[in-house]
Amino acid sequence: MRFGWLTLGHSPSPEEDFHAIREQLDQATHAEAVGFDSVWLTEHNFTGESVYSDPIPFASALAMRTSRVRIGFAVIQMALRHPVRLATELALLDNLCEGRLDVGVGRGTIFNEYEFVGYGLRSTDSRERMDEGLEILLRAFSGEAVEFKGRHFEVKFPELRPRPVQRPHPPVWHSAVAPTSFEACGRKGVPLMTVRLAIPQLKERLALYEKGLAQSGLPEARQAELRDSAAVWRHVYVAASDAQAEDELSAALL
Repeated sequence: MRFGWLTLGHSPSPEEDFHAIREQLDQATHAEAVGFDSVWLTEHNFTGESVYSDPIPFASALAMRTSRVRIGFAVIQMALRHPVRLATELALLDNLCEGRLDVGVGRGTIFNEYEFVGYGLRSTDSRERMDEGLEILLRAFSGEAVEFKGRHFEVKFPELRPRPVQRPHPPVWHSAVAPTSFEACGRKGVPLMTVRLAIPQLKERLALYEKGLAQSGLPEARQAELRDSAAVWRHVYVAASDAQAEDELSAALL
């Protein structure tokens, strides 16, 4: 089992954003020093829910301050981004961090419609935009010329520069919440990440992922690797005793 540190990076007011950003950078750097295997960054816009909003430039700063810990996104909101610009930024970032990049993708927030509105979009076609964008992204990472014409994007370019350090590309993790998404991720044979599901529910969803993997056509060893590396988000609070943890966390939440 490997342990990663995920930050939501809340900031309560615009006046506190500068200090909150510095604090997040210090904490993420410290995560490497105390032995975490990875640091995962979120993306939310306009409200300080993720104070750095865009995790890619934040990850670039983190790449310059670390040497071992993997740097991941949980997740990049694909529907809000142009896939060619995203491919270029991620390829550069993979070079800056010397191949320590993990890319989690999702169609976008499932509850903050204002994030889509802020970019002149709506969420109704977000899954289509994500699917097209992801296809372009992966084809760009291939190092070949890309020509694509879809409903939302039409692009043509000779090759991506720079290329990612990791070949064929950095791991692309897919976020899954609904049962159908777990099975679909398994059939596609893609790395899986999921949210704070109850343990019994999590077991059921991971069984669906395994069912999908069995239909993927991947070698048994690769299926086992994907199954064993599924990423699960849990809240953890560490204290000297359960009672102390409950008291301190209750006080903080109140």
